[in-house]
Parts: sequence; structure tokens; C-alpha cells
Amino acid sequence: MIQTVCVYCGSSDRVGVQYLEAARQMGATLAQRGLRLVYGAGKTGLMGAVADGALQAGGEVTGVITTQFNTPALVHASLTFLEVADTMHQRKARLAQIADAFIALPGGYGTFDELFEILTWAQIGLHSKPIGLLNTQCYFDPLLALIAHAEKEGMIYTEHQNLFVQAAEPGPLLDALVHYRPPDKLESWVTRKI
Repeated sequence: MIQTVCVYCGSSDRVGVQYLEAARQMGATLAQRGLRLVYGAGKTGLMGAVADGALQAGGEVTGVITTQFNTPALVHASLTFLEVADTMHQRKARLAQIADAFIALPGGYGTFDELFEILTWAQIGLHSKPIGLLNTQCYFDPLLALIAHAEKEGMIYTEHQNLFVQAAEPGPLLDALVHYRPPDKLESWVTRKI
């Protein structure tokens, strides 16, 4: 059962308004469905927008930030709860521990890092929680093409392409996360005979 959703997304303020609006809608949709948001605690870019959307819709928002970034210029001032971790590794582990599901919104290196780490953890059987991409403005299309290419070249097993779901709008994405089932034989590559 999904109660808390971790959102990974960009913190840059140099993005188009369509991305900020998509993040606000994601936060608002989570709150409207009674789901808690947990994220990296930032107030800039999509991070700030997703938190604002959830808070303005009456939602509960937990931020987890590192000491390094816990400054008035970066941390969201209106969070329901704020946790401060010493290191980025501890921060990511805490986000993963709190969450029942994960969503990646558009972002840069940090978002890609968090997305691929949580996908890798699913791939090797450390968790079976649903993972989704909010593919607003077709942002993730090049990434989806790369993943398909990696599978075609034998770098990714076919079942690993089914470790996540994607949609262009928050509502359908949340519906897909609720109905997600992990792929069968996910760990066959670990247990195969030599």
C-alpha cells in the first residue's frame, strides 16, 4: 500500500514554466489523494514547486537534506517535517526507507543519480517498491530510448525494462504506481547456472 511517495527532481531555477507547473501539479495530486510527499527539502526549481503544490493542497511534506545544503537559501521553510543527514549517502538511504514508491520528475545529474540508484536496488532485489517517471514534455524520451538501446545490445535484461512505469500526467502515473507489479523472474540473472 502506498502512503508516502519520494519525488526526485531538479533544483535549477533556469527551467521552463511548464516543468515548474508539472511539479506543482504532481505535489497537489499527491496531497489530493492523501499521499505524503518526501523529497530532498529544497525550495528552488522543481523541488520547491512540488513541495509548494503539496503544501498548498493541504498535504504533508517531509524534506531530507544534508548539513551541507541546510541553509536558508536552499531549504524549504514551510515543510511539515525536516530531517538533516550528515552525508548524501545517508540522505538517499533515508529517502528510500521512508518511501513506499518513487517518482522521478525532470532533473539533472542528481535526479539521474537517484533514479538509477533506486532502479539498481530494485534490479538486484533490495526492494520491490514501484518506480515511476513523470514524462512531462517528453523529457525522458531520450532516456527511455537509451534504456531500450541498452536492452537491445544485451546490457539490460528484458525484464529489467519493466522495473518502472511512466506517464505524462500525475494522475495516470499514480494510478500506474498503485497497480504496479514487479517483473517475474527478476533475479534470474543472479541465480542462473554457469
